[in-house]
Amino acid sequence: MAMNPWTEVGRSMIRGSLEVNRAVLSSFLLESTREDKPPDIDSNAFEQQGWKFERSVDDPDNITVGDTVTFSKVLDEEDVRAFACVTGDTNRLHLDDAYATETRFGGRIVHGTLVAGLISAALARLPGLTIYLAQDLEFLHPVRIGDRVSSRVEVRELIGGDQYRLSTTINAEDRDTALVDGEAVVIIGDAPELSSDDRLL
Repeated sequence: MAMNPWTEVGRSMIRGSLEVNRAVLSSFLLESTREDKPPDIDSNAFEQQGWKFERSVDDPDNITVGDTVTFSKVLDEEDVRAFACVTGDTNRLHLDDAYATETRFGGRIVHGTLVAGLISAALARLPGLTIYLAQDLEFLHPVRIGDRVSSRVEVRELIGGDQYRLSTTINAEDRDTALVDGEAVVIIGDAPELSSDDRLL
């Protein structure tokens, strides 16, 4: 079966992507002006207004196959520009309207790795302390600036030694379109006690 052009362009494998994750998290530090409140769920991750997440398990000792976390946010102009500056990926496809209009996408799109970073955001909201070990990704469709996207991770296998294999997917909420599909391996261990009740960045 032939792959569509975006799949051919975007097919990728990311392993040991610590630097990318740091860059993505840095781009999330921008202050949001949205008024919806962050979810009232205990988590090791800081939150921002406009971000949403849900999870099916709260105790790291009870994580099992089928447990899920979903995280969503709008990927806006500020996110794209911050990510470009932090990573140095200043490809005009993401930043220059006139240039991007002449490409196969017909306009600017969000960096693929910024989109994929939302998987890391979902993993960070699993109970316990989650450490990324590996990630396989396939980019299926581009993300437009201003799209609200949701990442969903689901435990597929308990490997042993606190290691878990999870399916990782990202969807565009407004278009009900699958954007990214993949699989991750993580370690989930005990988290240190929080030194502060502050939850907002």
